[in-house]
Amino acid sequence: MSASPKSYNQVAGQKIQRIEAISDGVFAIALTLLVLDIRVPVAAAIHSEGELVQVFYSLLPKLLGYFLSFMTLGIFWTGHSTQYTYIEKSDRHLNWISLFFLLFFSILPFTTAFLTEYIHFKFSIALYWLNIFLLGQLLYIHWVYAYQHDFLVGTEEEKQTVNQAIRGRIVIAQTLYFCGALLCFIHTYLSIVAIILIQLNYALGIFSKRPNWPMAVKQPEEENNIEETENP
Repeated sequence: MSASPKSYNQVAGQKIQRIEAISDGVFAIALTLLVLDIRVPVAAAIHSEGELVQVFYSLLPKLLGYFLSFMTLGIFWTGHSTQYTYIEKSDRHLNWISLFFLLFFSILPFTTAFLTEYIHFKFSIALYWLNIFLLGQLLYIHWVYAYQHDFLVGTEEEKQTVNQAIRGRIVIAQTLYFCGALLCFIHTYLSIVAIILIQLNYALGIFSKRPNWPMAVKQPEEENNIEETENP
């Protein structure tokens, strides 16, 4: 008997290596683009040490924005790659959720440049926070979809443990980012410093409990093929 025909939605997006590869490429480009907004002062305009120091001082908002966004991108890259440590299967919908996540990831250099150019305005803080919010929402949706469709590796107990940890981390982080953004009504720099402190905590795990997550190891396809050949 011939196999029943499948629709395009049933056969598309099955190979997770493809979305992992494009994700790493977009992450690398976005991280590089951040620094392009910082330009060295024109030498002809500098005539003394004092002028050079003054011009460098004027670059501090851009340097602060660069550090802020580098931390942001690093945290979301870590979150996305952590999910794929436990995701062993995919489909078309999960691929597109990842692609929309990359859409808002790749626009962060723009919102960063906008923030550093108008660092004294609340609207620039709000726009930057909106970018972080959308990234967090899509990362959450990405994980929930994978979990609900049983795309994860491990036992049921391990899946539940990892699911609780990942969901809780995203929800708490987004709540803290929102509180940090609200501080712009007091002072924009206070808001930026608060967001940086939140990021440092999530990057370094200063105040976080370290759960004993189960280790998920996905075997490369090549190894699986060798085993199938040797053990018919």
